[in-house]
Amino acid sequence: MNRDRIGEYDALILVSLVWFLGKFVRYLFPPLFESIQGAYGVSNAVVGTAFTGFMIVYALLQFPSGAVADRLGPVRVIVAGALVAGAGSLAVVVDAPFAALVAAMLVIGAGTGVHKTVSVRLIARVYPARTGRMLGAHDTLGAMGGVAAPAVVVAVLSAPPALAAVLARLPGADWRAPFLLTGVLAVGLAAATAVRISGSAAADGATDGDDDPGAAAYLRLFRNPRFAAFVLVTVAFSFAYNGTVAFLPLYLSEAAALPATTASLLYSALFAVTFVQLASGDLSDRLGRLPVMVAALGLATAALGGLVALAGAGAVPLGALVVALGLGSHGFRPVRGAYLVEALPDRLAGGGLGVVRTLLMGGGALAPSAVGIVADVVGFRPAFGLLAGSMGLAAVVAAGLWATE
Repeated sequence: MNRDRIGEYDALILVSLVWFLGKFVRYLFPPLFESIQGAYGVSNAVVGTAFTGFMIVYALLQFPSGAVADRLGPVRVIVAGALVAGAGSLAVVVDAPFAALVAAMLVIGAGTGVHKTVSVRLIARVYPARTGRMLGAHDTLGAMGGVAAPAVVVAVLSAPPALAAVLARLPGADWRAPFLLTGVLAVGLAAATAVRISGSAAADGATDGDDDPGAAAYLRLFRNPRFAAFVLVTVAFSFAYNGTVAFLPLYLSEAAALPATTASLLYSALFAVTFVQLASGDLSDRLGRLPVMVAALGLATAALGGLVALAGAGAVPLGALVVALGLGSHGFRPVRGAYLVEALPDRLAGGGLGVVRTLLMGGGALAPSAVGIVADVVGFRPAFGLLAGSMGLAAVVAAGLWATE
């Protein structure tokens, strides 16, 4: 019985673990911005632009990965992405010039960029009656990578003497050490995924090459005004969310004058509430997608606005606002995926999800650079005010879609 149950959830568990590792390596970077700045002598704008490059490569892989998965099956794409991300992580371990670090970040962006579009479609195909709930579980485990990453950074940077002595024996013994673990685990998960779920008709399904849709078929999706409006919701949310997660530790330490350790712990709290996705995904299966999305986006908007208005309020009020922001942001994500899967025709599902995710991640990729530039010119509070406005736009448009449904 237990073996059968484990087998039933193999696809969910393995693709979710790969997503956890992808989120973990992505969110290793923001808490390390200060260490990177210290090691290379670069500004907020430079480190933010480097992270934007990471996110742009991530965004650009969304459509190709979905279209390739439509033809070859998602398992091959997920395995290849994990191997590429692992190689990039191992490259970070090498003490090299800043340009080499940026190149490794771009490789990691490419490897992690192929996963989400493909995994959403795979999960919807394998668990068609429980899509919202399973996407909630998938995104919950993935978001836990954001909880683990800053905690690991704190442990490495403030290691007691005994642990520091152990770390000193590893390649990249300073802030680069977590990337060694990431690279090794990525290769192991790629192998496990290839062995355990490759060959399943549901997980490995692909379209007939004779029915291969062209690019024009994907672009015609945007002739539907409601679909185009929802894409605007996702892009505005992504800009606000990615700008926030890229600079929240620095915002809390500079604009809110919190100690760096406290800022990192509050950053972890943003992801610690990821379990709300289990509830929001299940609620959207029962109550409908748009009502849950409007509630989640409204909460995220109020919380982000509060972080701007109450920047000097202290750790406890700001911690509560970070938690509220996490609840709203994470609550939105699985519902977004379920809504898109249902809105797309089956033969265009992979590539269609890829087109939308390219746009939303492209908008999100611009955010770190924009926040870094605005913060250098006029300060962090106006920069985060821009992010609050973008989140508010997403909430308003989603409410309009719900009202006219």
